[in-house]
Amino acid sequence: MTYANLSDVSTRLGRPITNPEEIAQVNAWLGDIEALILARIPDLADLVTAGNPSAAVVAMVEANAVIRKMKNPDGKVSEGIDDYNYRLNENTRRGELFLTDEEWALLTPDGAEGAWTIRPGGALPGQGEWVHPDVWVPLP
Repeated sequence: MTYANLSDVSTRLGRPITNPEEIAQVNAWLGDIEALILARIPDLADLVTAGNPSAAVVAMVEANAVIRKMKNPDGKVSEGIDDYNYRLNENTRRGELFLTDEEWALLTPDGAEGAWTIRPGGALPGQGEWVHPDVWVPLP
């Protein structure tokens, strides 16, 4: 179960989401973004229980990531007309759904990031691999 739900996305988007296909898509994207977060922060539930971050912050981050995808599903940065051309956002290449650095910082407990913070460079506990500098994928 994700922290954000269809109502959170709809409220932040500013319109009702009633089309069954769109409802299914939003719910799938919410599950996907939560899976991305849990791949990087596997103890998220414990952190939320401890209140840092709050469930409301996690819901906001998840909903905003889904809204970004809804508003620009192809990840276009620019588009032309004559001699048609377009340019894709770099985040499209890394799985389309993504969190910004600011959103990751909201999900990280206090004191885990900073100018003089030293963090181990190895993998997170468990088996898996980094598929991108920001994306850890656990092995099945």
